[in-house]
Amino acid sequence: MVTTQRRRKPRVRVCTLDELKSSRTKVVSAEGRTVLVIADQGNVYALDNRCPHMGFPLQRGTIRDGILTCHWHHAKFDLGSGCTFDPFADDAPSFYVEIRDGEVWLDPDPIEEPRLEHWLAKLEEGLEQNIRLVLAKSVVGLNRVGATKEILKRASLFGIRNRADGWSTGLSILTAMANVLPHLNEEDRPLALYQGLVHVARSTSGQPPDFDLEPLRTSETRPERYIDWFRRFIDVRAADAAERTLRTAIKVGLSQKSVADMVFAACTDHLFLDGGHSLDFANKAFELLDHIGWEHAEEVLPSLIPGLVGAQRMEESSSWRHPVDLAQLLSEVHEEIDTLIEEGATHPTAWDGHEELARTILDGDPSHSLDMMKDLVKRGVALQELSAAVAYAASLRPVHFRVSNEFSDWDTIHHVFTYTNAVDQAMRRAPSKLLARGIFDGAMAVYLERFLNIPKQPVPSSSGRNSSPQDVLASFDAQGRVDATAQAIVDMLAQGHHQESIATLGHALLREDSGFHQFQIYEAAVRQYQRFAGTPAGNNVLIGAARFLSAHSPTVRAVGQTYDIAARLHRGEALHDEVT
Repeated sequence: MVTTQRRRKPRVRVCTLDELKSSRTKVVSAEGRTVLVIADQGNVYALDNRCPHMGFPLQRGTIRDGILTCHWHHAKFDLGSGCTFDPFADDAPSFYVEIRDGEVWLDPDPIEEPRLEHWLAKLEEGLEQNIRLVLAKSVVGLNRVGATKEILKRASLFGIRNRADGWSTGLSILTAMANVLPHLNEEDRPLALYQGLVHVARSTSGQPPDFDLEPLRTSETRPERYIDWFRRFIDVRAADAAERTLRTAIKVGLSQKSVADMVFAACTDHLFLDGGHSLDFANKAFELLDHIGWEHAEEVLPSLIPGLVGAQRMEESSSWRHPVDLAQLLSEVHEEIDTLIEEGATHPTAWDGHEELARTILDGDPSHSLDMMKDLVKRGVALQELSAAVAYAASLRPVHFRVSNEFSDWDTIHHVFTYTNAVDQAMRRAPSKLLARGIFDGAMAVYLERFLNIPKQPVPSSSGRNSSPQDVLASFDAQGRVDATAQAIVDMLAQGHHQESIATLGHALLREDSGFHQFQIYEAAVRQYQRFAGTPAGNNVLIGAARFLSAHSPTVRAVGQTYDIAARLHRGEALHDEVT
């Protein structure tokens, strides 16, 4: 490619044109790069000699019909631009060359588009094609230019627009990882985003796109009217009507709290909706908007509707009806809530009885637990304190979980903890009498798991050993070391290494091929630890999360390996035994 350009650095002599035509290729070093110069069919080209896919030397490839094919994974590149024909590979940087007095000269600066635009385009390609290595490279590149918010916005909107079934586990994972970024080691933060992207791509792969309905053309602006409409349409499973109602509420400018009231009320109109997922997803959708901006609410929030209208309602489940009719008990509580809250509001009361209430919910009779909670509301205890106590009670189930239970029972306790955490977070965002029902529902969900703590696994005491992050991570390297992990975390906490413990558990999570539940429970534990930091309750939250994560480790760790490849390529490392 013969052209002229303003010189940025001195040209590098390659060889004579005749020598290049004779050998067809020549490899030269230029400003720390290894460049492959090619003569083909009367033209001269120059490409970075490292295959952008996995770093294999392109000089070992085959040139035919203007295409260079790498011999490692058969990625194909256009000689004139370095652009790849294969989505799994990145474009190879190209260089300007010129012929001067029968000699070939190389400009050592590659021809590159702006890095932000380049990596954003690769992010889109990786999501569209569901290619992990492309996603990993885009995250590494975008992290270098400080584009974390842009990663979240592009990926989340892609995940919503390209999935007619609505909100996905991938979007929850991406949001959860965005929430915990400040608590992770700096080097783990792009890895956390990458894990989220991988799951967004999986959730949309092969799925039909979403098509939006238009908002109503109406002058109605009363929040109570929209709340009533939305709850009614979700109750009768009328998805289109619910979507138009929600889009209209946002379009006419209802406050963020009013919109949250609509969604959270619909999530608590039925008991423990969809095993807790409905409220958890709703809470995550609002948290996502905290990261990317409320201006995207009209696109993000309607993605919740397919899950809401199709959700299983736990009052229809025999476990909530027999041998104790929890649905009836809760129905009676729901009828009293408004009166109790109004009476308590006349004399707000400070309260720190989280431990006592949590233990009562864990071990007590359900009627007694509900009566105790009603009395606390009536006495003026803040609803946010009760929601925190219930979430803490749920966090204790994995602490006391016996590994002699069936392995699938880990998921049972997980669902309740993440639900109660979502109720707690939602209460802090948009407290309401309708949402308060979720606090009581969560307490009864905790009660239903009581058989998984019989007998209770004791909370380990500090051994006095100076445990380190390496000790914790080592316990994740073999199956069945749940109690060893708990002991290592307890010892770290006893030394005062609380934030380091959180970061270590985050690293343990991110190096595995973790599933949805592992990401959920780690993020919920971080949020609940923040509420109880510096107390035995806070330590217990982390112990339970450590036991859960350890029970699901180790895995093949293939996702992390792909990220490591991308990071090493970005640093210019060789991934093969290069022979010159």
